[in-house]
Amino acid sequence: MRIARFSIDGNVAFGAVEGDKPDELVLDIIKGIPFADFELSGTKVPLDKVRLLPPVLPNKVVAYGRNYADHARELGNEVPDAPFAFFKPSTSVIGSGDDIQYPSFTEELHHEAELAVVIGRMCREVPRERVKDVILGYTCANDITARDVQKREKQWARAKGFDTSCPLGPWVETDLDPSDLTIQLTVNGQQRQLGRTSEMIHSIEDLIVNITEAMTLLPGDVILTGTPAGVGPLTVGDEVAVTIEGIGTLTNKVVKRG
Repeated sequence: MRIARFSIDGNVAFGAVEGDKPDELVLDIIKGIPFADFELSGTKVPLDKVRLLPPVLPNKVVAYGRNYADHARELGNEVPDAPFAFFKPSTSVIGSGDDIQYPSFTEELHHEAELAVVIGRMCREVPRERVKDVILGYTCANDITARDVQKREKQWARAKGFDTSCPLGPWVETDLDPSDLTIQLTVNGQQRQLGRTSEMIHSIEDLIVNITEAMTLLPGDVILTGTPAGVGPLTVGDEVAVTIEGIGTLTNKVVKRG
């Protein structure tokens, strides 16, 4: 099931995305929330009549760096022996169609296409064999990074945590095998990144076991699993799109922060 979060006539709701052709997609409005038992209302609205929102509002976004060997090497970094985590705040999250605001404190804004894992239930110290039980589904992410700031500052909080630096969407796909999916990113229609989730150094199971050893994850929290090689610059006016096999496409435009 594809679960979207959207607004219509000033109201926010979740809906199940139905249909195959992009111009014929409809939303069957969900009674309740997707983190508990819910029913489909049978009330359907065309997708093009609503505004898509970030598919979840995470309490926290846990991101993992250098989880693809080619990406680590392209930036001159060693491949880490263990998962390497950092955080993006909830205020960094935007949805598909929202603008990425180019911050004034950077001159080198980069894209990073990633598979995002959406947590479906509160969990801590999750054993490897139970990881699938705590996952609601998967969505597309773009770990927007102020690369010059990342290189200059020892901590990555400003470089990766600024407002609009975490596009997520367009929806959550709950029925998906994430082990070998194509990840592609284009800028203005030109391919920049192309990889497969099978190239991850540390698996999704590794990442969730790693972080839940230290902290509790809540429903709606998001795990970013790393980016394949090909990261590069964005400029004002660019349209950047992340497409992941079996999920869909997350599209955002870069604008100057006003």
